[in-house]
Amino acid sequence: MAPIKKTKKTQENINSRLALVMKSGKYSLGYKTVLKTLRTGKAKMVIISNNCPTTRKSQIEYYALLSGSSVHHYAGNNVELGTACGKYYRVSTLVVTDAGDSDILKLDA
Repeated sequence: MAPIKKTKKTQENINSRLALVMKSGKYSLGYKTVLKTLRTGKAKMVIISNNCPTTRKSQIEYYALLSGSSVHHYAGNNVELGTACGKYYRVSTLVVTDAGDSDILKLDA
């Protein structure tokens, strides 16, 4: 039972940090805009849902490696990621260009 509580706790932590980014930071939603932001080098962090297609996931990870930004694999699916962003639609990929008041960039560090 302990590992389930820990993953749920970290999931809530990520969701609260993500909500703070939505309020105070700069972000972009969607596959095409994520690739554009990674190509320009403005991306700080990329968040990918767990049911994103593998070809897209590997392409985003490759672009993120080239641009030097971090990648976080979100534990939920694209519906849960959209809900965590405060949107009423599905979000499979998300890029953070400015964290604002949130410390979400310290997740993978």
